[in-house]
Amino acid sequence: MKPKQIVVLGYMGACPLAGVIWQHLHYIVGLQRLGHEVYYVEDAARTPYNPQKHLREPDYHYAANTLKSLGERFRFRDRWAFRARHLPERPTVGLSAARIRALYREADAVLNVCASHELHEDLLEAERLILVESDPGPAQIRVDNEPDALLKDLASYRRLFTFGEHIGTELFPIPLHGLEWLPTRQPVVTAFWDTDSPPPAGAPFTTVTNWAASASFEWRGKTYLWCKALEFRRFADAPLVTGQPFELATDIPDADTRALFQRKGWRLAHPDRLNCDLDAYRTYVQSSKGEFTASKSIVVALNTGWFSDRSACYLAAGRPVLTQQTGFTRLYGGDRGLFGFTTIDEVAEALARIEADYTTHSDAAREIAKEYFEAEKVLKRLLDRANV
Repeated sequence: MKPKQIVVLGYMGACPLAGVIWQHLHYIVGLQRLGHEVYYVEDAARTPYNPQKHLREPDYHYAANTLKSLGERFRFRDRWAFRARHLPERPTVGLSAARIRALYREADAVLNVCASHELHEDLLEAERLILVESDPGPAQIRVDNEPDALLKDLASYRRLFTFGEHIGTELFPIPLHGLEWLPTRQPVVTAFWDTDSPPPAGAPFTTVTNWAASASFEWRGKTYLWCKALEFRRFADAPLVTGQPFELATDIPDADTRALFQRKGWRLAHPDRLNCDLDAYRTYVQSSKGEFTASKSIVVALNTGWFSDRSACYLAAGRPVLTQQTGFTRLYGGDRGLFGFTTIDEVAEALARIEADYTTHSDAAREIAKEYFEAEKVLKRLLDRANV
C-alpha cells in the first residue's frame, strides 16, 4: 500500500489521563507501523483538564506540553498541533493554523477518534472525514429520538465506524435511519504491553475506571445510563464469593459506597498516580493477575457488542480478563483468557477455571490481543473499509 497522509483527531492533550493517552497512541503508532505519514491534531472547543490541579481551566499550556513530550517520545515531533478553540483568539501550538486547515483539505483520511471533535467550519472542509465512535448507544438513541438533529452532521462523514459491533445487525434494537455503521475495535500495539514476567504472588484482579461519570439517555420509555457504578454494585460480592483479591483503581466520592466495597473485601487504590504517568499505568496493568470489571449500563442493556480499550491492554499483557457481557463473546473470547459474565456465579466459575491453569489462560489472553486487537490489523481493515 502506498503511504497515506493521515490526521488523527483526539483529546489526549485536553484530557491527559494515561488511559486516554494510550488509547490515542495506539492509533498514531499503529498507523506509523503501517508506513503512513501520521499527524495528531486537537482543534476542539473542549476546555482542557489539568490532572495536577484536578480541574478544567482555560490555560492550555499543560495540554500543549503534554503533546510536545509525547511527540518526542513516539515519533510525531513535528506533526502535532493544539489549537485552543475554547478561547476567542484560538491560539495554536505546534503546527500553524494554516497548516492544520491544509491538512484537513489534503489528507487521505481525517480520523475523528472517539468523536472528540465537533464539526466546526474548518473541519467541514475535510472531504475524507471518518468518525470512530468508541462509546456506542447515545448517538444512535439521539438519531432515533430526533433524526433531523444529527443526520446532517453524520452525513458529513465519509464513513462511520463504531466499537459497538452489533450495531447494524438484528442483535441491536435501535433503528439506524439509513446510516451505515461499520464495526471496528480498539487497536492496541501489543508490543507496548507484552511482558515475560508473571504477576507477583498475591496480585489482585484490578481495573482502572472513572466511577463518577454518568449521563442518562431516554429511548422509547426507558432510561439508559452511561455509568459503571450501578453495574459494579451488582457484583460487589465478588471477593466474598470467589475468595480472590480484587482492587479498584478509582475515586469513589461517596463515603458509604467506599465503605461498602471495603467491607466486602475490595482493595481501593487512588488513581491519581496512574492517571498522570503512562509508565505507571502500564506497570499497574502488567502487575495485576488479570482484570475484573463492569461495563457501562447502556452498552450492556443495548447488547452493543462493545469491548473496552483498557481490557484489550490487559489481554496484550497476558492478563486474563473477566468483563461484563455486552455480546462480545459472539465475536471472540468466552472460553480461555477472556470471559464475559452476567451473574456472580459466572464470575466464580470463570475465576476457578483461571486459577486451575493460569498459564494457559495468560497465553490465551495474549493470543486474543494479537489476533483481534493488534493495531496494524485493526487499522488496515478500517482504512480498507473506508476506501483509503
